[in-house]
Amino acid sequence: MADYHFVYKDVEGTSTQWDDIQRKLGNLPAKAPAFKPPAYTPAQEESSAPKDQAWLNEKTEEELEDLEDDRDLDDDRFLEEYRKKRLTELREAAKVRRYGSVTPISGSDFVREVTQASAEDWVVVCLYKDGFAVCGLLLGCLDELASRYPATKFVKIISTDCIPNYPDCNLPTLLVYHHGAVKGTHVGMKSFGRRCTPESVALVLCQSEPVLNDGKSGDDDSSREAVMAGVRRQFIERVVKDHEDKDNDDDGYNSD
Repeated sequence: MADYHFVYKDVEGTSTQWDDIQRKLGNLPAKAPAFKPPAYTPAQEESSAPKDQAWLNEKTEEELEDLEDDRDLDDDRFLEEYRKKRLTELREAAKVRRYGSVTPISGSDFVREVTQASAEDWVVVCLYKDGFAVCGLLLGCLDELASRYPATKFVKIISTDCIPNYPDCNLPTLLVYHHGAVKGTHVGMKSFGRRCTPESVALVLCQSEPVLNDGKSGDDDSSREAVMAGVRRQFIERVVKDHEDKDNDDDGYNSD
């Protein structure tokens, strides 16, 4: 017959009178404190920031879209209109493609990067070869223009990778593309004046088309006029500075 043993376990934390006496005599270790669960405190909701223009300015495009059904904004016509305005601004800014440098491409990249480029982009292509000083001079100007006008796409390609047997005497050559078609061709350095500067290159590129775009102007006409005005100002400033530097050099030479 099976022998069943039952172990009686009292409520945790309770103790007999005998155990208490033994503890006082030091024959038993001190009684462990009874388990006491931490007091329940309901999770406090994160205090919401005041809903104002500054609060909306911190939101991303996705977050602004999610606020479309926000009751607080529905009750505040001004904030709802401002939300829509910010959303439009962010969407317009996202349309502006940013480049900012002269990107090297190969012959196999040409169709994708140039002729199939976005219809909204102007693409300036520089045909060059390493070891040609004039190519280095023009590319230096294009680097500066690319940083000034990041919404215009600048690329460079070894001339013979683009056009087999392209004559070195035509280097450097600039090709301007828009909507997949050539809109301008500038062969050699003669187009850019005796002293090639970023400003002289910009003036040539924007003579008839709004090639350079900083992404801030509106329509093409206003973009071109804004760019041309800025380039003329920079051109004059550079000429004045060059004359001042030359005068300072002459004065230093004469004083010797």
